[in-house]
Amino acid sequence: MYEVNGNRLARLRPILGIVTILCVLSFTALAGTKTASAPKPAAKPAARPAASAAKPGAPAGAHGATTPASHGPTTGGATTHGPTTGGAHTTTTTGGAHTTTPAAGGHAGGPAAGGHTATGRPAPAGSHTAATPNGSATHRADGRVSDVHDSKRGMDVHHGLNGSRRVSAERPDHSRVVAERGRPGYVQRPYGFRGHDYGRRAYFYHGHAYNRFYRGYGYHGVFLDVYAPGFYFAPAFYGWAYNPWLAPVAFGWGWGAAPWYGFYGGYFAPAPVYATPAEWLTDYVISTNLQAAYAAQQEAHTEALQAAASGGQPMLTPDVKAQIAAEVRAQIALENAEAQQNTAQQEPDPASSSVNRMFLDGKPHVFVANAALDVVDAGGNECAISDGDVLHLAMPPAANSTDAQLTVLASKGGRECPRAVTVTVAVKDLQEMQNGLRESLDQGLQDMQSKAGTGGLPAAPPSTLAKPVPSLVAQAAPPPEANPANDINQQLTLADQAEKDAGLAVSPAPVVAGPPQTIAIGQSIDDVTGMLGQPVTIIDLGPKKIYKYADKKIIFKAGKVVDVDIQ
Repeated sequence: MYEVNGNRLARLRPILGIVTILCVLSFTALAGTKTASAPKPAAKPAARPAASAAKPGAPAGAHGATTPASHGPTTGGATTHGPTTGGAHTTTTTGGAHTTTPAAGGHAGGPAAGGHTATGRPAPAGSHTAATPNGSATHRADGRVSDVHDSKRGMDVHHGLNGSRRVSAERPDHSRVVAERGRPGYVQRPYGFRGHDYGRRAYFYHGHAYNRFYRGYGYHGVFLDVYAPGFYFAPAFYGWAYNPWLAPVAFGWGWGAAPWYGFYGGYFAPAPVYATPAEWLTDYVISTNLQAAYAAQQEAHTEALQAAASGGQPMLTPDVKAQIAAEVRAQIALENAEAQQNTAQQEPDPASSSVNRMFLDGKPHVFVANAALDVVDAGGNECAISDGDVLHLAMPPAANSTDAQLTVLASKGGRECPRAVTVTVAVKDLQEMQNGLRESLDQGLQDMQSKAGTGGLPAAPPSTLAKPVPSLVAQAAPPPEANPANDINQQLTLADQAEKDAGLAVSPAPVVAGPPQTIAIGQSIDDVTGMLGQPVTIIDLGPKKIYKYADKKIIFKAGKVVDVDIQ
């Protein structure tokens, strides 16, 4: 085969004609930014493991293409803007949407170029973007503000159709802060490892901090954050999670009395039985997203976008879930290949693990939304998608485009995009959806490993139960943030001031702490992880389990809380 390494492409020998074609495809990025050639397929896990470990497959490419060195990693859905000169802009009209172009000497890739809003999102028809003292602001056709870009503060603010507000800012030290009402906020700091750009996100939600890691990757001049797992399982476990179970199993999720489950009863129902781990993980991923959407709606008092519960088949059909399960299985194979690279002291290849693989493999793909997002359909109409909605990608983006066209397969009705409509989604947002899928899968795999042999799940072979090992990327990361909550709350306050400076009326955003979470005797493991997320460490002593968080240990017996040890 060939190496997927931007620094060694010149050394490739044209042995086969196909290699030449792939090399041509690898240089489709804008001038000054390389992208990796078509990535190899991820190594599939070996057939069902017995006591011995699964045989390692061929590792994916070692490294991806070079990325811009001028800044650290950025966040999905946010556009990094440079300062304009003199604050002067001229206003033009593009494709039915009024857009703003900077005056002479301004930022060449500035706000709303080519039918985009002030923050770089596809602009709906009738929207109007105009200069403000510190940048620009976009108003929807009905006059409501949608986007604000503040060059002075390096900040973007988006007001969602459901009443949400998302704030993203790049600070002078190239760290980024993202805050949104009712959702986890985070501080992302760049760091280097073996000459490549990485970012460590310190999330904070309900008093609980946790970290995720990302590799920087240049795609058509856009800087993407590609998920890099913080840990990997043993090869045998990936084999067990990839292959079908010996017989279908029924599993009791315990959601019956959960408010979110009743709320989305007309949209989602778990499968009655699971023939494969991928099917079980699919319901895990969907349920995790729906819980997040419900919590955000309750805490931030945003508009509910779901349709009324129906007595018939849930809108999220078995066929759509089967397509999600296929993506889940592909991601397990990808992570298995990355785990083998990690064992060989190699980094994950962002060309292989990013959405670029999905664009180049010639196959259709589905994406599961992991956040509220406003998009535009072919007629220029703005509509919303939210956590748990499903989008279908039939064709890759056009050459040098940073937007893609997808079809909505499943949505919740109301103001959400209707099923079968085609919408434009930024590649950065698709990358964040894939990141969200992989993050949820890692949590789900950890949960499945700990619950193997209980609740109806089949017992796992001993060789699959080894404790996950930290990744090279996680080990090289800087220390955790000292106080991410303070940075996130400060950013919300700065966003209030930015909107006031732009002449917009705003109501101060609530701090991110949210209502206090109560851990009580008798709660289940799902109750606790639903509030605190997955623990740092799980100590499994059979009927007794200890979940260790940064500041506490929670002790379970027979799946119920019996004690909490505050550290």
